[in-house]
Amino acid sequence: MDERPITTPRLAATVILLRSLDEPLELLLVQRSHEARFMGGAWVFPGGAVDDADRVDDPAVGDRPAGARAAARRELAEEASVQISDLDELVPYARWITPRVLPIRFDTWFFLAAAPPDAAPAVDNSEIVSWRWLSPSAALADESLTIAFPTRRQLEQLAAFSSAQALIDHARASTISPIEPRLIQGEHARIVLPGDDEFPLTDADASEMPEARGV
Repeated sequence: MDERPITTPRLAATVILLRSLDEPLELLLVQRSHEARFMGGAWVFPGGAVDDADRVDDPAVGDRPAGARAAARRELAEEASVQISDLDELVPYARWITPRVLPIRFDTWFFLAAAPPDAAPAVDNSEIVSWRWLSPSAALADESLTIAFPTRRQLEQLAAFSSAQALIDHARASTISPIEPRLIQGEHARIVLPGDDEFPLTDADASEMPEARGV
């Protein structure tokens, strides 16, 4: 296992933008530039790191850190040209933390938001090069899309909901528990999640698992 100190994850936020509350569930995915240093070419939900300015008007509430909603709203506007007027429209849905063994780490909050009626996504063709409205099942079935692991797992969960309103109602009644995958290293590195049979208690445990030893 790598002996480097564990990197403190950077706080980040992302928006799962939902179209038509009562229609079959559709959401917005954007494609990162192939030249991007992090997840180049991947299809993701609009989002990015929280900065100091985001924390000014968006205080911490419970486990939700200051600035998370503001960052999500700002990144949606910057990456997809969609404006959310009220921070309270952003509903916490999930929280993912990058595995500890990786040198670049994020503590990312996922928020749901209903798209404004006049939403007209557009991208800058620099950082973000394309966008699509897709149902979760259509996104998962499209083999031409490179989808980041956390995004794919969220899509798998979202596919169970028939409408955006049902999803938002579910999220408002739920408690957010952080998800921190583990990376099993070896000839073929794999990511495992809490609840999986192979999920190790620590990264040191992961190095002792059969696949990590190349068995």
